[in-house]
Amino acid sequence: MTKPKITALVLAAGKGTRMHSSRPKVLQTLLGEPMLRYVYDAIKPLFGQAAITVVGHGSGLVEQAFPEMAGQFVLQAQQLGTGHALQVAWDAVKADGTDYCLVINGDTPLITAEGLGRLAGQAGCCDLAFMTITPRDTAQFGRVVRDENQRISAIVEAKDYCMAVHGPVTGEVNAGIYLLRVSSVDTLLGQLRNENKSGEYYVTDLIGLAVASAMAVESVQCGDDISLMGINSPRELIRAESELRRRIVEAHIDRGVLIHNPETVIIGPRVAVEPGAEIFGHCEIYGASSVAAGSRLGSYTHITDSTFAPGCVVREFCHIEGAEVGPQAVVGPYARLRPGTVLHTGARVGNFVEMKKAVLGEGAKASHLSYLGDAEVGAGANIGAGTITCNYDGKNKFTTTIGPGAFIGSNTALVAPVTVGRDALVGAGSTITKDVPDEGGAIARGRQVNIHRRLKKS
Repeated sequence: MTKPKITALVLAAGKGTRMHSSRPKVLQTLLGEPMLRYVYDAIKPLFGQAAITVVGHGSGLVEQAFPEMAGQFVLQAQQLGTGHALQVAWDAVKADGTDYCLVINGDTPLITAEGLGRLAGQAGCCDLAFMTITPRDTAQFGRVVRDENQRISAIVEAKDYCMAVHGPVTGEVNAGIYLLRVSSVDTLLGQLRNENKSGEYYVTDLIGLAVASAMAVESVQCGDDISLMGINSPRELIRAESELRRRIVEAHIDRGVLIHNPETVIIGPRVAVEPGAEIFGHCEIYGASSVAAGSRLGSYTHITDSTFAPGCVVREFCHIEGAEVGPQAVVGPYARLRPGTVLHTGARVGNFVEMKKAVLGEGAKASHLSYLGDAEVGAGANIGAGTITCNYDGKNKFTTTIGPGAFIGSNTALVAPVTVGRDALVGAGSTITKDVPDEGGAIARGRQVNIHRRLKKS
């Protein structure tokens, strides 16, 4: 028997008023990533990149955040409810020639591929299936209504639920994730009405319509699984972020990463950490960072989009963004590496040193209180304390080149564009505006004048 084809449909058009932000709700971040990315990550193992996304509020921002999904967005110009979103996207769903459509909300960042796989497993067995949960607080969820034989009869939104009509609340609620047989639901979508207290068209009304049409309706009961919970408020986002942080850290520990004080370590979902790496809390690692086996990251360090080679050491209290730290390189404490920084094997950057778009060659050192911007520093060079590369003239930025083995004395200003040659020496306190030749020396400072002081006698 041929396996049914399933297309994923993500509903991401809502404004999220309760988030108190002008940003689209699905772009609110958890561990540095928009919540919609987590939904895409859960979908990908099952459906690849073949996911249609309904966008509305801030649609341009959502599309800009996910360029890899270009061509798969459908605009819901007016947000008239989840049922209306489904109607708007339905032609795109059918154009894919799919058998089933899996519908998921874009505000469910805790969802997993395994959870979605349970629902997708119902394909071929029913016309409509949905996931249910039994949370402690059911106030905001659509309630699942069953008849005296415990067969599903409807889902009723909380605002419209009436115990006199629908019976006692059972605690089983709708998780908002559906599997729809396209040919069956095609006949039901036009029957959706907005005759409810919200004046919206609900996907949930499809259940009652399907039951009335004698279609096969199934539920996948998931107990109190919090991974199915959507996010509607800052408090819920914070709880979800804490759960994601715990999951990710524990997964790295299980794979062989040594994490000290793990309750204080934050690792983003796109971060790659090899077994054998060592991380000390408090430490935060975000973006597309990668940490190799044998590297050591110290406490109170904030890292984004950076790579760490085997054997490197990052000491405490460092800020690193868009940098490459090579094998056996040492960073910090109290160092700042900005985008474009590259440290080659054995290079050393010490306390209160800032680097931006600068390369430190093999074994080179900048140990104290310096700024290296738009600079190329050769192997084995030594940068004295207080050195500054003056790379900006108010309009343009220029490069400073320091040759292998060069020695730059303390409190030196190198006014770019300028080159200090191989094995050259620059005297402390100099302001260098001209190139220094290989093996040469330069001193550029005023002659010292000692002044005789006539002290008053008491």
